[in-house]
Amino acid sequence: MKKFLLFSLLFITCLYANKPKEVLLLHSYHKGYVWSDDISKTIEKNFSKFNNIELTTVYMDTKRVADPIYLDKLANLYKQQFKKRDFDLIIASDNNAFDFAIKYHEYLFKELPVLFCGINNFDKALLDENNMKKYMTGVVEQVDLEKNFELISDLHPKLNKLLIINDRSKTGLAVKRDLRNIIPKYEDRFQVEYIDKMEIEGLKEKVKNLGKNDAILFVLLFKDTTGKYFTYKQSFKEVKAVSPVPIYGLWDFYLNYGIVGGLLTSAVAQGEAISDMAFKVLNGVAITEIPTLEKSPNLYMFDHKELKRFDIDISKHVNEFVIINEPSSVYKQFTKFIVTAIVIIMILSVIVLTLRANIQRRKKVELALSNRLEFDKVLLDTIPNPIYYKNVDGKFLGCNLGFANLVNKRRDEIIGKTAFDFFDYDIALKNTNIDKELLQTFSTSTSEFTFYTSSNHMKHIILNKAVYKNIDDSVGGIVCIMDDITERVQQKQFLIQQSKLAEMGDMVAAIAHQWNEPLVELSALVQDIQTTYLLNELKDMDVKDFVNDSMIQIKYMSRTLSDFRNFLKPSTKKKLFSISKALNDINEIIGKQVFYSNIHMRFNYKNKNEELLIYGYENEFKQVLLNLVNNSKNKIIESNIDTNDKGNIDINIERCDNFNTIEIIDDGGSIDEKIITSIFEPYFTTKEDGTGIGLYMAKVIIEDKMRGTISVKNKGNDVIFTIKLPHKKV
Repeated sequence: MKKFLLFSLLFITCLYANKPKEVLLLHSYHKGYVWSDDISKTIEKNFSKFNNIELTTVYMDTKRVADPIYLDKLANLYKQQFKKRDFDLIIASDNNAFDFAIKYHEYLFKELPVLFCGINNFDKALLDENNMKKYMTGVVEQVDLEKNFELISDLHPKLNKLLIINDRSKTGLAVKRDLRNIIPKYEDRFQVEYIDKMEIEGLKEKVKNLGKNDAILFVLLFKDTTGKYFTYKQSFKEVKAVSPVPIYGLWDFYLNYGIVGGLLTSAVAQGEAISDMAFKVLNGVAITEIPTLEKSPNLYMFDHKELKRFDIDISKHVNEFVIINEPSSVYKQFTKFIVTAIVIIMILSVIVLTLRANIQRRKKVELALSNRLEFDKVLLDTIPNPIYYKNVDGKFLGCNLGFANLVNKRRDEIIGKTAFDFFDYDIALKNTNIDKELLQTFSTSTSEFTFYTSSNHMKHIILNKAVYKNIDDSVGGIVCIMDDITERVQQKQFLIQQSKLAEMGDMVAAIAHQWNEPLVELSALVQDIQTTYLLNELKDMDVKDFVNDSMIQIKYMSRTLSDFRNFLKPSTKKKLFSISKALNDINEIIGKQVFYSNIHMRFNYKNKNEELLIYGYENEFKQVLLNLVNNSKNKIIESNIDTNDKGNIDINIERCDNFNTIEIIDDGGSIDEKIITSIFEPYFTTKEDGTGIGLYMAKVIIEDKMRGTISVKNKGNDVIFTIKLPHKKV
């Protein structure tokens, strides 16, 4: 249930996050009124950057009609029109829409946030009085009448009269209220005539009669006293057509139609400011956290044509301003092109200098790289170990002189070839499989193989391999360093044989013990056949029995010699062989000698009725067993020389998970703890006539050649040698 609720919550959240935001833009005036159009265009441009904002625009048309009955009907129309719409934000443009949004908020836009712009004579108290402070904020439209009066006064120091043209719209009345406090300040400088009750023809006549030291401040004129309606352009053009004096204004939409300019209120700036506020509201910022922008973003703007026509110089009176219709000189006309060209030339110059420096650096790097490659080549050729590297497909990319000599080929004959071109199929296949595994695991590998060179010399090689990467971090291939251990292997084999020869004395003694009984038996048979012959009692059956009995003893003696000869012969290949057979062969060689030394030797198989196998070198393993048993025998004899007590040698054989364990335990006395860790070291011995290579070679055979372990420990008066060897290939 909890998972279902969590999934539902996430699903609803995703739906809500992707749900379009709906915004209603409510204009006081009509489409085509440049102030409203500029605000709309700015908001639409900013909203178009986001796919999840849907803007709906409606016009109240209050320039033409604005009585209470009309507004009530308009509210009812909107109620019907928007009853199925779910708006997230309302934007009210200009005073009539602002008042409408306050009056009908509960009826049309209940609980919805409202942003306003283009509001003249804004009074914070109005929001508190109508309980709208928690729903409304916005941008105030504030014409700066006093600074415009000051500007006109500065630009026309001989000004005689300033004619102010206005209408009786809501905005016009708001401006009129503000003028009441400003006009008295300038009455001592020039005459101010205010007109808002005159039909258009009378107004044109008054303008036509203005003197050369007069000026006009054109506020608004959408309707004259006869009720005739004008667009903003129509009324202004009619006045401009008959005006002999400069005309100043308060809004930027009259610019470029004939006003000189002034400190103008901008509809575009209003739209930009209200768009920023809208984004905040739509992103979850509360209306109460967005303060009202009470300072209108006004700007000094002038028309160059009008300034030139009336010879007006604004540079002495205004520091920052915008000029439109300014004629471009050749330089100004191509300023952008010239600047762009200079910038491009500078950028290209920097690029050329950078490329030149880069080329210089690359040459140095290439020289250093060439020197390094030559050095690496000499270094690799100086290393006696054969070295090669190849790609992921197994093809040789390069090698040193050592590898080329090993395979008796030139370097150019090696590159592009594979291991199958130089080595036996089995060896090449084994190495290829190792390479494939390395490329998957990105590890290292050490392996060993034996092969015959083109001159039929046997080589024992250890291969150390690793994966290398290219500079882009992709896998490059395999690098291999070979170690030729042929001499070491031969030396170890020589030491093994030397170790075997060192056992010759014991072996000869063992053979003497083995032959003692059959020789006695043969002697008795010969004497018996002689006596029978002398007594003339010899029969054919007696001769036949004599021959059979003699052959049994002779074959036994021959087998003893064969075991001795096999023991001396070195093993050349690893193979699986039986532990019990190896122990039996050793027992055949040394068993009688052990028995006559008053020592009881027992073979204890923990896994009865199971043939235990070892993977390795059979004869070398027998050599290790013989060495250990001989050492135990001699130690027991030395320790019991005065007491003549019977000694014991126990050989325990047990199968484990991955290896077989052989323990050789004797009770001939413990090894001194001071030397027990040194007995496997070469040439270490405690015997006066000892060579010190027996136990060392035992360790080499078990650990190096057969990948096992050999260890020794004391347990009371007993000494335990433990051998662990794998029962499968490793």
